[in-house]
Amino acid sequence: MEGILQKEIVVNKPLCRIIAVFTFVVFTGLGAFVRIPLPFTPVPLTLQTFFVLLSGAFLGSGLGALTQLSYVLLGIWGLPIFTGAGSGLIYLLGPTGGYLFGFVLASLFVGRMLRFSKGSLLSVFAIFSIADFLLLALGTIWLKILLCQPSSRALSLGFIPFIPGDLLKAGAASFIYLKMSSRLKEVL
Repeated sequence: MEGILQKEIVVNKPLCRIIAVFTFVVFTGLGAFVRIPLPFTPVPLTLQTFFVLLSGAFLGSGLGALTQLSYVLLGIWGLPIFTGAGSGLIYLLGPTGGYLFGFVLASLFVGRMLRFSKGSLLSVFAIFSIADFLLLALGTIWLKILLCQPSSRALSLGFIPFIPGDLLKAGAASFIYLKMSSRLKEVL
């Protein structure tokens, strides 16, 4: 029985990569539906950043960024996969538009920087946290421009309230990455 469980189901690596990209697009979309609205900001807490970090980690910079770009494009084309089942080009002009572009940058950053990690939980967590803060920074800059707010107000709306949750997501993603990376490197 153990021999059967260790057999590969899909041995074609390009096909595995396509399936992985599709899977992370779906996971990022599902993460949008895990949504906690905050009364003091137009930006909700979601689970999306967790999958953004893992897509860059498992798929690398190119495929990770492609995954997140595909997610954004599918939402622009009308699939209701953004938070609140939103879609369309107009959604990018709303309060979460900057974060969506941050998804692509964060995934790219994680994929590139993990090469330099020592494989320790602390180094992976640091890379994931920096990537998450880049994502939050893009979203905050967009909020500042969109709402015509001073920097301090934009930080209190789009960055500071998300730090604790994003550090938790970065920690969980780091743990999962370290537990699964050797197996997924064989497949992908």
